[in-house]
Amino acid sequence: MHQPVLFRTETAKGGKQIGFATLNVPKTLNSLSLEMIDLLQAQLSAWQQDDNIAAIWLDAEGEKAFCAGGDIVRLYQSMVETPKGERNRYAEDFFAREYRLDYLLHTFGKPVICWGHGIVMGGGLGLMSGCSHRVVTEKSRIAMPEITIGLHPDVGGSWFLNRMPGRLGLFLGLTGANINAADALFVGLADRAISHERKAAVVSELLAQVQLDHAAVSAVLRQQQMETEALPSSTLRNHFDQINALCDADSLAQLHDRITGYQGDDPLLQKAAATLAKGCVQTAWLVWESQRRVRPMSLADAFRMEWSMSVQCALHDDFREGVRALLIDKDGSPAFRYRKIEDFPEQVLNEFFLSPVTPHPLEAL
Repeated sequence: MHQPVLFRTETAKGGKQIGFATLNVPKTLNSLSLEMIDLLQAQLSAWQQDDNIAAIWLDAEGEKAFCAGGDIVRLYQSMVETPKGERNRYAEDFFAREYRLDYLLHTFGKPVICWGHGIVMGGGLGLMSGCSHRVVTEKSRIAMPEITIGLHPDVGGSWFLNRMPGRLGLFLGLTGANINAADALFVGLADRAISHERKAAVVSELLAQVQLDHAAVSAVLRQQQMETEALPSSTLRNHFDQINALCDADSLAQLHDRITGYQGDDPLLQKAAATLAKGCVQTAWLVWESQRRVRPMSLADAFRMEWSMSVQCALHDDFREGVRALLIDKDGSPAFRYRKIEDFPEQVLNEFFLSPVTPHPLEAL
């Protein structure tokens, strides 16, 4: 019987164990299903309480992706099946369990090493961002591409985008731009860049430790990290001043015009302009407004806000239409409801920040 997440333990030199959790659905780029979320939640919770487990290692099968996101196709089915005006209980449950898992990682206490090789997007970035030791490789490709499907940068996106240097978080949220390992280090999404061929050596070195506390794990990863000259160039670092200036706007309409109106020959900014121009107006507004609201929030409050936004997206047509165009019919031509930034009503925007249920399912965070 196929297991979508594999678990095992190995004993280190000091007698304590490392718990290994491996996402095991490479055919779907290890996209997170509800079953995978529940398996991870149960095992990680058990390991958190087990004094014999000193550290956790989180990785994935396959060479293409750590995790390309959540199981959006199943969410799409739930949106199709939910009559207009009724609650989407599957979406409510899926996002609640996903956020609880991510919050567990953020607050775990023991070292959690994430080997973020290949594609790390959406829900995958939610997992990685919660880990205490986040490793990227020369093949890491990271993005929050929700602007293309009418969702929003969820699973902590509002939180970590808001904490990036300058206006880079706003830029990435609005354009869904892909970033590499050096970019991830620059914006604080990763702690170390290590060559993927060193993976087995890193595990062996961790198992050779007498102590497996945060400092010991950090020392091992520091010893194994790639030399600066071996890293790909950081596009975001190289474009920092230019992006900061481009995103210096007093309104979303002004910012949208500045990015989509780019006329230069820089590939990054050309692609950013094209993606935002074709992207979902609803998502653009959710990025803009969530970045404003999240600034004073705790992580738990940010997660509660994002859960409401995610469930509301599942109740509005644009998210369903975006998934249809990208993943179901694959025609690449979503018919989003609003085509201009100015057309999106403030009343509709405010609805996305209201929880459709009481009490809030993440109240206990």
